Amino acid sequence: MMKTILLATAAALVCLGQSAPPAAADAGYRTLVQEAKARVKQVDGQKFRELRQAHPELVLIDVREGEEWAKGHAAVAVHISKGLLEKNIEATVPQKDAFIVLYCHSGARSSLAGENLMRMGYSNVYSLDGGLAAYQAAGFPLEK
Repeated sequence: MMKTILLATAAALVCLGQSAPPAAADAGYRTLVQEAKARVKQVDGQKFRELRQAHPELVLIDVREGEEWAKGHAAVAVHISKGLLEKNIEATVPQKDAFIVLYCHSGARSSLAGENLMRMGYSNVYSLDGGLAAYQAAGFPLEK
C-alpha cells in the first residue's frame, strides 16, 4: 500500500513537471542514525566472530521485517522486528547483562533498536555494522 502511494506521488510530481523531494528530506532520520551509531557499540564481522567465541550464549537478533527475514537470515538468529523489539525482548532475553548483537540490512535500524534496548537497561548491546551483508561477508551461513 505504501509503495503504491509513493509511486502515485512520484508520478503526480512528474506530471506536474516537478522532481521528487531532495535527498535532504531524510536528514532528520540520518541524524538519528548517526547519533545512535555513536552510542551503540558497532561491530564488524570479525568483531562479531570474537564476541561469539568469548560469549557462546550471545543472542543474535534480526530486527528486519518479516518479508526480509523470509528471504534469508543469519542461521543462528532470532527474529524480532524493530517495531516489536521493545515489547518482546524481555520474554526473549530476560537477562539485562546478556550479550546481544542486533542486525538489519545496513546497520541503521539495528543501531536505533540498540539504543532503545540500552534505555531499557540492557548493558551489552551491539549493532552489526553493515548488517546482513557484513555477516555473510565474514563467512557465516544464511538460511531461509
